[in-house]
Amino acid sequence: MNAQLPTAVRFDIQGLAQSMRLSSALDAVPLNLSDGQWPQLANYLQPVALQQGQVLIEQGVKDRTVYFVESGTLTVHYEDSRERVRIAVVGSGSLLGEGAFFSHLPRSATVHAGSDCRLWCLTPLRFRELSTRHPDIALDVSVAMAAVLARRMYNRPKRVAVT
Repeated sequence: MNAQLPTAVRFDIQGLAQSMRLSSALDAVPLNLSDGQWPQLANYLQPVALQQGQVLIEQGVKDRTVYFVESGTLTVHYEDSRERVRIAVVGSGSLLGEGAFFSHLPRSATVHAGSDCRLWCLTPLRFRELSTRHPDIALDVSVAMAAVLARRMYNRPKRVAVT
């Protein structure tokens, strides 16, 4: 599912930090780490580059990876037996995959890159390592992800973006 990183793409965790600080979206990630904590978090994240149209998450797949969106837009679709229905757009400063991360259930929707995207992924294993080595950062990340989940569940149109 994850795209290979082209060699020309360079990632810097400060790009993600800035996206989160500047986003005014309802589902923006409220993660306010210090300048020294962002590089520590970066050690547990994997950068992912997607080109427009690529699939990031497939409905029904059992995977608990969380994706933090640095740039670009992604479309979330629920696929039923009749047709594919676009249900949400997620942009920079937000995240995807929090539903499966917390619930341990299969993915509830499919996510495509609506434009070229830069993301950072966090697997459950790397989160566990982060929790052991930097529990303060792991707690802040957990609370921020839960805040996005709660906002999406509270806002009926955004509820379907919980993947």
